[in-house]
This record gives sequence, C-alpha cells and structure tokens, in this order.
Amino acid sequence: MKSFRKVLYFNLPTRRGLVNITEAVQKAIDESHIKEGLCLINAMNITASVFINDDEAGLHNDYERWLEKLAPEKPYNQYQHNGFEDNADAHLKRTIMGRETVVAVTDGHLDFGIWEQIFYFEFDGKREKRVLIKIIGD
Repeated sequence: MKSFRKVLYFNLPTRRGLVNITEAVQKAIDESHIKEGLCLINAMNITASVFINDDEAGLHNDYERWLEKLAPEKPYNQYQHNGFEDNADAHLKRTIMGRETVVAVTDGHLDFGIWEQIFYFEFDGKREKRVLIKIIGD
C-alpha cells in the first residue's frame, strides 16, 4: 500500500467563501499514481470546512442563508468565545458543515455519484488556511 500527501493553501479575500476543489483533488490523485484506494480531504483549520455536494449557485446561496440563521455572525457579544476575536459563528458553522470528507478512488479517479463535487468552505477568511489531501491505496 502507498500513501501520498498534498496540501492546498487558501487565502480568501472575504470572511466567507466557497471554492470548488474537485479538480485540485483529482490532480493530487493523478500525482499519487494510486489507482485504487481512499482519498481523505480535510480542512486544517477550525473555522473552515470540506464537504461534498452539488456545484449550483442557488444551493450555495441557500447554505449561506441557512448557516447564518443557525449561527449568525452578529451581534458578536451573543457568543462567549468572542473576546479578542469575532469568529465564534465560524466555529459553529464549521461544526455543522463538517471537517472532512472521504472519497473512493477507482481506476485513478474520484468515484463520485452524479453531480458530486468537493468544496472548501471558508467561514473566517482573510488569512492563510490549509486543506490536507491524503491518499492511500495501490
């Protein structure tokens, strides 16, 4: 069994944002030369998420509105976490959307269902963040 590790770097200019990273993950699989196995993709920061869903603008807007209802950014003083930072909502949004995803690799490709894509979701941007891609298999 082989393993391969790659890190993607992000620095979004906005507090929140969504990035389709499917092609970058497939490129890592290509670089790994692993044909059969599993690919783990995880956000290496507690205020960002990685998840799988449809790449459709309406759905992306729905996520934003839904998450803001569940964990509104403001007022900042509604959260005990906020002292020197104002990102408690980002921690909660990350918990809801999840830290990571795992995708099967079959014949050197992401083994997806129809419409599935991998996304990086930033909840507290304007600084560098990382996403780990770890591929294991043969």
